[in-house]
Amino acid sequence: MDRQEELRQWFALAEQDLNFAKNGAATMRPIPVERICNLCQQSVEKYFKGYLYLNQVEFPFTHDLSALLILCADIVPEFMKFEKQCRYLTKFSVMPRYPNELQLTEDDAKTAIRFAEEIKEFAVNIIHN
Repeated sequence: MDRQEELRQWFALAEQDLNFAKNGAATMRPIPVERICNLCQQSVEKYFKGYLYLNQVEFPFTHDLSALLILCADIVPEFMKFEKQCRYLTKFSVMPRYPNELQLTEDDAKTAIRFAEEIKEFAVNIIHN
């Protein structure tokens, strides 16, 4: 499989995660805030890892979006404009999947979706330019 095809697969999975998050926010009551936040983090992680794979950059097994962001910014420095978004989303990588004391709100879900959409748009555009 060539790198472009692998990228398409990474991005398709990322898009699927983000679509599930948006659909859950729009149709489910009560809104599954924890799952939405986790899916947004997972989506961004896949966009970053797909981009790194395309550019033949080895990446660690991590859910830390800030660490992946730095690797992406080594290729395209403009990625660093998403530093705040990555810090916000990274906390949703594991905690929301298990019973815990993390208190999330619908505003957290809306913010997570917005941040994931911003990063998705940038990642997709950078590939096509």
